[in-house]
Amino acid sequence: MSTGVTPTLLARLWQERRPSGPPVAHTFRGTYTDRWVRFHSLPGSKRYPVSEDEYAIALDRYNTVLDELFAGTDVFVVTMDWSDTPNGPAGYASPREALHPNGVRWWTESEQDDPDPEFHTHTRLYADRRPWERGCVDGLLRAVADEALVEVFFADTELRRIHNPYDGGADVILATPEERDRLRDQHTDWLSSHPSGL
Repeated sequence: MSTGVTPTLLARLWQERRPSGPPVAHTFRGTYTDRWVRFHSLPGSKRYPVSEDEYAIALDRYNTVLDELFAGTDVFVVTMDWSDTPNGPAGYASPREALHPNGVRWWTESEQDDPDPEFHTHTRLYADRRPWERGCVDGLLRAVADEALVEVFFADTELRRIHNPYDGGADVILATPEERDRLRDQHTDWLSSHPSGL
């Protein structure tokens, strides 16, 4: 089955469209502050769902924003694992492979500043391309809500918009500050009351 991803082409596209940094999701908020907004996935900024009703709320909020970003288009679905060697097994137990079986490894971001190789880490990103349909990534989103998966993100095929869900919400990077403001203003009940937006 084709995944719609050629690793070298996707890496080149990222470097052309997003030269400010690597595709490591936890860095997006700091890199693209002028186009960033955070939405919380549960009322009262609750972090983890504990009932099926709360999972339904979280999935609805994730999918509502994803629909607004990607309806009628294809998306890249990106998952991550890491290892202490570039090609070794994942450094922790993860459902990534089971939940994203068509993900093709397209990027490795290595951290080797420490002189001791035991402290080197290699973040490995996997991607596929698929038509966006509401609910098509619910398995991944539920694992993210449980913090069983981290560093997941979804992007349009031009890499103009990025949705990075995490346990408790989602960081969204828009194409322009004006587009960010419009999306933010549509979901004011999902925003943090903290002045920083976190």
